Amino acid sequence: MAQATANGIDGLRELQGQTIGPSDWREVTQELVDAFAEVSGDDQWIHVDVERAKNESPFGTTIAHGNLTLSMIDGMRKELIESTGFVLGVNYGWNKVRFPAPVPVGSRVRTSAEVTEIDEVGDGWYQVVTRFTVEIEGNEKPVCVADSVGRALVGQS
Repeated sequence: MAQATANGIDGLRELQGQTIGPSDWREVTQELVDAFAEVSGDDQWIHVDVERAKNESPFGTTIAHGNLTLSMIDGMRKELIESTGFVLGVNYGWNKVRFPAPVPVGSRVRTSAEVTEIDEVGDGWYQVVTRFTVEIEGNEKPVCVADSVGRALVGQS
């Protein structure tokens, strides 16, 4: 169940500027990293070679791909904001995305959200920018800060 519910554009505007979250913790396992490497084709040793990473990496272990961390936001966002009163919503992309710290395999991450912008773009569509901040357990520095851009269509469903 989401921590906040927004009914239509007015409901989203009520949430604007508030920090919502954090979500529950999610563990980043080597199996998850390996599966992402398989799907993405990014099999750089810092992600998939446990022994080499232990011996040669400045992190002392394998780390998650930045794009894996970014993609995990989609699963965690469902715990944060539920939107109703829209015909549909679509992913329009990402604005500024940064990975200020690594995510070592075996660590746990969670995210918080803040609706930062809501703009009418015509024909019943609104563009909504939500900033997600992903943190790692036991570390003050975030591991990902990213502005998700979505488009929401209002009207009769």
